[in-house]
Amino acid sequence: MEKDSRIDDYINKSNDFSQPLLRHLRKLIHISCPEVVETMKWNTPHFEYQGKLLCSFNAFKKHCSFGFWLGKHLKDDLKILTVIGNTSMAGINKITSIEDLPSDSDLIRYIKNAMNLKEAPETKKNKPKVKAVLEIPEILAKELLKNAAAKNTFDNFSYSNKKEYILWITGAKTEKTRNSRLATTIEWLSEGKVKNWKYIKK
Repeated sequence: MEKDSRIDDYINKSNDFSQPLLRHLRKLIHISCPEVVETMKWNTPHFEYQGKLLCSFNAFKKHCSFGFWLGKHLKDDLKILTVIGNTSMAGINKITSIEDLPSDSDLIRYIKNAMNLKEAPETKKNKPKVKAVLEIPEILAKELLKNAAAKNTFDNFSYSNKKEYILWITGAKTEKTRNSRLATTIEWLSEGKVKNWKYIKK
C-alpha cells in the first residue's frame, strides 16, 4: 500500500470526527483497488487507477464527502449517490461518521464498479440531421426545364417553399385540376412568387 504523505497531513489536520472516517475510506479504497495511486489535486485527496481519477474524499467543518469521478455512470442500487452539478461526478454527501456509510462490502462493490468505468459511457449523441431532399414530380420537372425563370426561382427556394408547390400539385384529385395548378405554379415561379404570396403583407 503506497501512501502519499500529503494525504496523511490532510487527515491529521482535519477535525477529530473526520479522521477515523477518512482513514476508513482510505483503507477500503486500497482494499478494493491495490493498484490505486494516491495524489493531491485541488488541495483534496484523490485516488487514481490506471492513470485516471477514480475517487476522492473531502473533510469539511461539520461533515465529509466521498465521491467517484464517474459516479454519474455507476449503477446506484442503494441510492446513495448524488450527482454533482452538470458533471460526471457523484458521491455520498453529509457523512459525519462511519455509521453514515453503507456496509464495507457494499462500498467495496461500488469502488470496484467504478474501476471498471475506464471512461464515461458514451452519451447518446444526436444523430446528424439529414438534409431533406424533395422528390420533384416528373410533370413539374419537365415544365421547369421549359421555363428558365421559373426553374431559377424554384432552385433557389427554401425546402418549405418548394414543398408547398409540390404538395399543391400532387394533392390535386383530378388531372384537370393538377394541370391547372401546374400551369399556375410555373406562372408564379417565373414571377418569383412563393405559393402563398397573396397572403404576404407588403
